[in-house]
Amino acid sequence: MRKAPISFLSHISRHKPQSFAPFLSRNYISDPSSPPPPPSASSSSPLVSHTHLKPCAKTHVLFFKPNQFRKNPFRNMDTLVERPTQLSSRQRKVKQKSQLEEAFESAKTTEEMLKAFKDMESAFDEGELGLASLKLGLKFDQEGEDPVKTLSFASRALKALDKDDKPSLLVAMTLQLMGSANYNLKRFNDSLGYLNRANRLLGRLEEEGFSGEDVMPVLHAVQLELANVKTAMGRREEALGNLRKCLEIKEATFEKDSRELGKSHRDLAEAYAAVLNFKEALPYCMKALEIHKKKLGQNSVEVAHDRRLLGVIYTGLEEHKMALEQNQLSQKVLKNWGLSSDLLRAKIDAANMEIALGKYDSAIESLKGVVQEMDKDSETRAMVFISMAKAMCHQEKFADSKRCLEIACGILDKKETTSPVEVAEAYSEISMQYETMNEFETAISLLKRTLAMLERLPQEQHSEGSVSARIGWLLLLTGKVQQAIPYLESAAERLKESFGSKHFGVGYIYNNLGAAYLELDRPQSAAQMFAVAKDIMDVSLGPHHADSIEACQNLSKAYAATGSYAFAIEFQQQVIDAWESHGSSAEDEFKEAHRLLEQLKKKAQGASPNNHPVKALPLPHTSVSSRSSEPDIPVSQNLSSTN
Repeated sequence: MRKAPISFLSHISRHKPQSFAPFLSRNYISDPSSPPPPPSASSSSPLVSHTHLKPCAKTHVLFFKPNQFRKNPFRNMDTLVERPTQLSSRQRKVKQKSQLEEAFESAKTTEEMLKAFKDMESAFDEGELGLASLKLGLKFDQEGEDPVKTLSFASRALKALDKDDKPSLLVAMTLQLMGSANYNLKRFNDSLGYLNRANRLLGRLEEEGFSGEDVMPVLHAVQLELANVKTAMGRREEALGNLRKCLEIKEATFEKDSRELGKSHRDLAEAYAAVLNFKEALPYCMKALEIHKKKLGQNSVEVAHDRRLLGVIYTGLEEHKMALEQNQLSQKVLKNWGLSSDLLRAKIDAANMEIALGKYDSAIESLKGVVQEMDKDSETRAMVFISMAKAMCHQEKFADSKRCLEIACGILDKKETTSPVEVAEAYSEISMQYETMNEFETAISLLKRTLAMLERLPQEQHSEGSVSARIGWLLLLTGKVQQAIPYLESAAERLKESFGSKHFGVGYIYNNLGAAYLELDRPQSAAQMFAVAKDIMDVSLGPHHADSIEACQNLSKAYAATGSYAFAIEFQQQVIDAWESHGSSAEDEFKEAHRLLEQLKKKAQGASPNNHPVKALPLPHTSVSSRSSEPDIPVSQNLSSTN
């Protein structure tokens, strides 16, 4: 998601702004065509008194008008009264301040603003410099090159403006700027604190009847920044709530089906796709496509980006034919517009879709054509070889597949420092190819290398959890049960923080923890883990999903191992009922569940039939999700469910 912390501050007076079009840019600028409001008798400086502001689409500045004149009983009395030629000391100070304010207001560049601000420091008290400090902080934040200076001026502004408990829009703006600066410095906890306070302050302003036209733009900026920070902290489910609030604000502000609303719907669709909630992502992406087609036409770039994202979503929903159809429509538009880099990525997406449809030869031919257009050492070229290796692996051409993976690793090895996120994603995908070829040690080694990279990237906590889960699964699969447990436990915590406690990926991990504890002859601990897994899968996948049924089956076996046969029989009956709902397609599973129920009944009566192994559930393999049109959509490849 793109940063746009504050779009603008509309007229703080009662004048209604004509347009909210520049909503997403960070702007605070006075209206040069409007006269300033009258000076406040209670203000010690005209600098602090004037806050008549309106949006501007390009400038991230808080301009203000100095007093053009002060009330003077002699101002309009002809020439009968002569003005004194000698200014008093107080009048000289007022004039000096007015001139300094005008110089600061007319400054255009950062250097000019800094020089004017330094001149003002000698004439104004620190408490009078709050608005100017805020303006400079916003200017630095817009340029994005020096978050330390941004934070310095924001801190001075907050100290000057935040003098009592009375809610103030300027204080809320300053708190948002503090949050933005701390976010850019990767001080996420500090950023979250300032943004939460800004959010509460804006809520109080709304409760007290402050104009929504003034509050809404700043509230949108705060909500969007909260989404950025929470995403960086791995709290992606919470970030979705903030993004939904952003969309609600825009829907209340912009015209129905405006282009800006189309973009916002796509942003939310991308966020849902990032947490693999493709079902929720679909309607938002469809709405974005509908708006952009209506406003911009079928052949617009925005429509092409919508269709490419729609292809990713359909892939996640395993609707591969529909995904390929959207991808091909997107490619036509991208080709017409000459967007070669986007077009190449779309071609790779299409090849992966063909692989999912079993069209391996066609996919390989397409990828061979794409690789000729790539830079020799680009990460994208490495991804082409990974996709080619996948297709060859499906054809059981393992030697050719390994050669492609070795070429990809050779490229990626040089990029670990400059592109750690992309390289980590690629290593994770390569490890799955080795796993498919039963090269488990190689897969584990690559995943541990990936995990070491991700642990240094706090914003990739969700990927760290996914990789840790995969390592735990492979260690469990290869009999290294004791080593698997800490990886699985760490994965469960990371993914709960990132995706929420009811995400199906968390359910898979708890199921595997149950299998590990049962293998270590700890049936009570196993039963606890299986119970958690079943609860999560019933909610996220539904009680009749094959993996939910398997978790229930494992729970029955764990209770049997503890001697709690009544519970074991109860859950085994649930397994039978669930398989029965599948009809003839699950006839074998239904019969096996019945057989296990009879064994449980015999065991409850004192018989001792052979034990049956508990089935661990891997996080199902998926290919690396092709990136959508926006570069900051993360790729999550380890948490797709299977039907």
